[in-house]
Amino acid sequence: MSLKYGKKDKLKSKKTIERLFNEGRSITVYPLRLVYLETEFNDNSILKTGVSVSKKHHKTAVSRNRIKRLLREAYRLNKLKFFNNSSTSYAFMILYLSKDGTNFADINSTMKMLFQKFLDKTSNQ
Repeated sequence: MSLKYGKKDKLKSKKTIERLFNEGRSITVYPLRLVYLETEFNDNSILKTGVSVSKKHHKTAVSRNRIKRLLREAYRLNKLKFFNNSSTSYAFMILYLSKDGTNFADINSTMKMLFQKFLDKTSNQ
């Protein structure tokens, strides 16, 4: 697994996203929610991830896009640390829940706590 967030790592399949929200489980560490689903991919990927920011809370595309960039960057930097030894394939959707803006340091620390909570929850099952 590399530090890149390339085309192979992005969650784009409408069917998979629909299954993710219908059958998936979620973990919340405010202001982030991780919705995840154990699944298999045709291209043998381990993780596919999407990010989402509510249009209801962030009216301008500029603010939504900025938060999405921060979410993707925090994911990219932390995925190797938390999921390098994973043999199970997961589809992730990371949702930003807060109405307020944010900075990278807050997002990064929250992302680490979210991934740690995910690993703790999935290892106990």
